[in-house]
Amino acid sequence: MLAVDGLTCGYGRVLAVRDLSFEARPGEALAILGPNGAGKSSTLMAVAGQVAVSAGTIRFDGEDVTTLSPMARCARGIALAPEGRRLFRDLTVRENLIVGGYVRPARDTHAAMERVLDLFPRLKERLDNLAGSLSGGEQQMTAIGRAMMAAPRLLLIDEVSLGLMPKNVDICYEALDALRRAGLTIVLVEQSLERVLAMADRVIVLESGRLAWAGTAAEARGNPEVVRAYMGGAAA
Repeated sequence: MLAVDGLTCGYGRVLAVRDLSFEARPGEALAILGPNGAGKSSTLMAVAGQVAVSAGTIRFDGEDVTTLSPMARCARGIALAPEGRRLFRDLTVRENLIVGGYVRPARDTHAAMERVLDLFPRLKERLDNLAGSLSGGEQQMTAIGRAMMAAPRLLLIDEVSLGLMPKNVDICYEALDALRRAGLTIVLVEQSLERVLAMADRVIVLESGRLAWAGTAAEARGNPEVVRAYMGGAAA
């Protein structure tokens, strides 16, 4: 589904990721872990087209998308729920969701929104509320829902649980697990090690922008020394 080969990217002269290669297989959840500044978010942003690639290739479903615009990638089935949600705070939840489906035919909007509301029933009561008035958990649900409005085949999500109460973390992870079981490929960056290792199929660990370790989530759970070495024992 996703094949990243020799990815190098960054911001101006500052390289955040160097010669990184990995793949995400159809219908699996791949977790990207590592300490702060390891290049996790930059990797997701590069796959989504938000960060320029200076070397390497990104292939999606066999097509080289390295130089495509973010809109073109979204139209092909790549959607991003970014770190910090980045909702349009002065728009309603309904309007934020509609914006998420901008690459799809207008006739599909209603059905897509119904699917999102089935995934996050709490949002049914918040559709006409401004996004800026929502709780952190509701904002994360809206951010995931906005990405799902594009009917993606690959969902990139950055920091699922950041700043959320445990109950809302549960809701978001239950939704992501349901999407994965329905066949959606998910690549996620996460700070909650326990939660992500319980859901993910495979894990890659980044350190200083480079691949430091890769394996199954079961291997990571069974090898805490690896986790402590690259994660400081807890945070992603």
